[in-house]
Amino acid sequence: MMFVPGNNPGMMADAHIYGPDSIMLDLEDSVTMAEKDAARLLVHNALKSIDYGDTEMVVRINPLNTPYGKKDVEAVVKAGVDVIRMPKTETADEVRELEAEIIKVEEELGCVGRTQIMAAIESALGVVNAYAIATASKRMMGIALGAEDYSANLKTQRTPGGAELLLARETIVVAARAAGISCFDTVYSNLDDMETFRKEVELIKTLGFDGKSIINPRQIEVVNSVFAPTQKDIDKALKIIAAIKEAQAKGSGVIAVNGKMVDRPVVIRAERTIALAIASGILNKEDVL
Repeated sequence: MMFVPGNNPGMMADAHIYGPDSIMLDLEDSVTMAEKDAARLLVHNALKSIDYGDTEMVVRINPLNTPYGKKDVEAVVKAGVDVIRMPKTETADEVRELEAEIIKVEEELGCVGRTQIMAAIESALGVVNAYAIATASKRMMGIALGAEDYSANLKTQRTPGGAELLLARETIVVAARAAGISCFDTVYSNLDDMETFRKEVELIKTLGFDGKSIINPRQIEVVNSVFAPTQKDIDKALKIIAAIKEAQAKGSGVIAVNGKMVDRPVVIRAERTIALAIASGILNKEDVL
């Protein structure tokens, strides 16, 4: 998910050519108070006029308790945004308030239910309430960690190893899995240290995250290469999927690969591997059907 400042028309116009899975146009932290209204108009027009293809389009709005938040919601819903990212989310009530604002606009447009919600968790209270936030609305498609505000709230600093974020990361993953939605890690802002960035991506994949927020196209290849399964993993997963189909054709509940029984957790991991391979462009869906 690549962050793009909502006050930069050039970057908004070109962002999709780098191949991110998701583009997040930002109306919050990257836009000064003096530019809020102009940026909102720019983002609205970008969503309406630029062909982003199949790229998921997200807009990070300003908090609803600011003079800008509700105006942001109206503008981006009318422009057809896929997901609204809610910043600094601390309670389930805040999510429900956002949903109510979305519904007002969607009812006017006759498209109720179209817009999804992502909540960014950026404080200790947000982490404590992660599961309640994740289950506050049927529109909730994911929760994400915002590390800079979270670290400041903890009265600590970001470190290369990320020890200060471990509890928040694990809590967000567990909450997302319990709620049946996705989870996304925070940005890494030092573009001159790609080695540490890769290590961080490897860590969050190990923890169970679905993806990572980025700030520069240079980071896309690293995230894709870490999350993409190896050919060995893909071959193994394909064998398991083939064994499942064979067992189903025979009416058997027993699945075996290379003479070994395959239990449900192994099947789940195989299905996840295939899904990642398809998302990464390594496999086509037709290769598995």
